[in-house]
Amino acid sequence: MTTTTLAALVPLLPFLGAAAALLLGRTAPGFVRPLAVLPPLASLVLAAIVAAHQGGGPAITAHTELTPTGSVPIELGLYIDGFAALVAILVAFVAACVQIYSTGYLRDDPRYPSYAALVSLFTSAMLLVVYSGDLIVLLVGWEVMGICSYFLVGHYWETPEARAASLKAFLVTKLGDVPFLIGLFALATDAGSFRITRVLGAVASGNLHHPTVVALLLLAGVAGKSAQFPLHTWLPDAMAGPTPVSALIHAATMVAAGVYFVARLLPVFEASQAAMLVLAVMAAVTMAGSGLAALAQDDIKRVLAYSTIGQLGYMTGALAVGDRGAAVFHLLSHGAFKALLFLAAGVIIHAAGTNSLAAMSRMHGLRDRIPDAYWTMTVALLALAAIPPFSGFFSKESVLGAAEHAADGGTLHVPGAAGWIVLVAGLVTALLTAAYAARLWLLAFRGRGAEAPEHGRQPLTMTVVLWVLAVPSLAFGGLAYRSLPGWFDGRALTPTLLTSILGTGLAVVGGLLTYGAWQRTTQLAARVPLGAVAAHPEEDAGLVEAEAIATHEPAYGDIAYAPDPADPARLLLGPLRRHAAVGFHLDAVYAALFVRPVQAGASLVRFLDREVVDTYVRGAAALPRLLGAAVRRAQTGNVQTYVSALLAGTVVLAVAVVLVATGA
Repeated sequence: MTTTTLAALVPLLPFLGAAAALLLGRTAPGFVRPLAVLPPLASLVLAAIVAAHQGGGPAITAHTELTPTGSVPIELGLYIDGFAALVAILVAFVAACVQIYSTGYLRDDPRYPSYAALVSLFTSAMLLVVYSGDLIVLLVGWEVMGICSYFLVGHYWETPEARAASLKAFLVTKLGDVPFLIGLFALATDAGSFRITRVLGAVASGNLHHPTVVALLLLAGVAGKSAQFPLHTWLPDAMAGPTPVSALIHAATMVAAGVYFVARLLPVFEASQAAMLVLAVMAAVTMAGSGLAALAQDDIKRVLAYSTIGQLGYMTGALAVGDRGAAVFHLLSHGAFKALLFLAAGVIIHAAGTNSLAAMSRMHGLRDRIPDAYWTMTVALLALAAIPPFSGFFSKESVLGAAEHAADGGTLHVPGAAGWIVLVAGLVTALLTAAYAARLWLLAFRGRGAEAPEHGRQPLTMTVVLWVLAVPSLAFGGLAYRSLPGWFDGRALTPTLLTSILGTGLAVVGGLLTYGAWQRTTQLAARVPLGAVAAHPEEDAGLVEAEAIATHEPAYGDIAYAPDPADPARLLLGPLRRHAAVGFHLDAVYAALFVRPVQAGASLVRFLDREVVDTYVRGAAALPRLLGAAVRRAQTGNVQTYVSALLAGTVVLAVAVVLVATGA
């Protein structure tokens, strides 16, 4: 069997598994779990074989015309370089872990067959994006992922939060997909083809006539799909779906697609320095803003969601300084430890006795009850905080090193300002990331909330997956940073001394500040029992605030924000916490700028339709209706009346004739 045939089977097998699960879900539900687990495992094996054949050498390409168009052809093709080969392994690996984990997590869910089928379809669509050699075929996988995310985020459709989140995810991503589609058509028009190799060839030969316009249009779609500022607001709300879905979306599909797309077509963006600068600013705002927002969240999954947004900002920052190797390295590393974080959060949610969300302020005594989640999440949080020797350290430092190199003017096609923007924002985000990672660990495993009732041991399929994902979270970065350059562009991924010292030092400072703030707030909260009133509150302003937080539980916006009195964010963020908890009111801004004007326009159209258009229609129908009523009254059915009317008419006609004749 040829390599191209094996590669074609990689996205095809999950698709067939999805179709079979939908067909057999009602008639033979016992086959659904094997059909959910086996196809992604088979795809993982095949993707590994394809990667071994590719070996970081020349790209594997194959194409055939899909349909005649008369102008720019659409081709069904493969383009598998080192980036695609490794990302496909990540997608299949995470998808297999999620499907295995879901067999335990959703073992009592009546809609598990449709869920498993959608996860398989989601996986197939992402693999199609990764392997596709034609931009239109890539777009098909891109849009199928959007549909799958809509249904999966809204899996618990009985709850209004899930329905609203699924709709918001769909609409916000579609808002970016419209300019993205226009950008693809403009790119193909300039290049004369949708085939990726020809597009890259056109860029290399200088035949791309509108690089800035094309790049900015494509960036709109990337911002929506990869949850980058300003189209990132859908991702935290998408946490209303099942936790394994969150792991899949955040680690290997959907949000990873935008980063992968820019990495694959990076020369298109490098053709415009303005686009690279916009990409750098977008990454910087995303990193810093998401770090502050994560530090203020109470729900554990929303913390992880903002964390994903920030880590994606690191990836787009690496792309903004022209190093797609560092971007994809961090994508691979992040995929492992972020999947572990979400799946461990699922174990915590199960232990806390909730459905899909868990407030950290309510957690207590979880360390001893779920030791597997405790130890594996500790590994993942250390990787997230980029503490050496965990995998996140090596991949994040490769991004910071690339930014430092670009800031020194050492990167062609990248303005030095872009390097400085990414470097400064990346260092600030390193401190914030360690701070909210430490806060999550302290509140989740050492919190003083009410202890939830025991819900039994977690299924073995859930805990085994956690330990499987813990291995790459710990060891991948240290093993991969030396070998990956041969699979990418050949650029070194070795951490540089300066950024390593700065990044690790800031991470340690962030963790220590959080721990110190936690100890301080713990002492304050211990002096005020929940519901008690301080005898002399003026003696300690912090004590007053601890009491207010402990008793009132204010709600900001649509988020019930009820922090633990010992929450270190209370001291770390101060008055900024309220604004960070609702994402700095960006949803409110969108509501004022877009939602309300659209609703007002719809109300105006409805008024004009009912009161103006319908009035003319009713008026035009009034005269025939009145004439009809008059004629209807004349039709009495009395023969004598008809004869009398006939005679009267005859007389009137006779008189009229006589008068006319006399007058003549």
